[in-house]
Amino acid sequence: MFLQVETMNTSTPTQPPVRQDRLIQEEIHDTYKLRGKLKEPTRCPQCGAIYRKGRWTWHAVIEGEAHEQLCSACHRSNDKYPAGEISISGKFAMAHKKDILRLARNIEATEKNEHPLNRIMETRDLGDELQLTTTDVHLPRRIGKAIADAWEGDLDIHFDEGGYFTSIVWRREK
Repeated sequence: MFLQVETMNTSTPTQPPVRQDRLIQEEIHDTYKLRGKLKEPTRCPQCGAIYRKGRWTWHAVIEGEAHEQLCSACHRSNDKYPAGEISISGKFAMAHKKDILRLARNIEATEKNEHPLNRIMETRDLGDELQLTTTDVHLPRRIGKAIADAWEGDLDIHFDEGGYFTSIVWRREK
């Protein structure tokens, strides 16, 4: 019979032992995410969103003076650096461009009402493909799923966690 002894790493006898079983926290690198809290209230001079109680909203009322700072959605839009992209293609898709874009804009409006930083940045018609870019990583998935629910087709979702980017591809031929 032998005795198994657990050892802990210690640097000196006077310091407490250093634990080796800590969970490693993976970092998501979003260069547009605030690193701290803003002074309240803060207003985005470009879109008018208000930072209140730790989040951006449309529904807060400012009494008196407010600090000003661009929200991350306006910052991303100005830099033309999207967090998400939706590619829509196929014969069916091109024949129903207006309906698909209307659905995407309705999803954006619903989402943006509660989350001012979730927006469609740009819509491009490339002839045989529609491309939408967004300021958020979750909005493309919601739009892609809504399109797939409405018209079926092939939906591919790719989330690049390390790069903080979502790519959605929806295609339907017939």
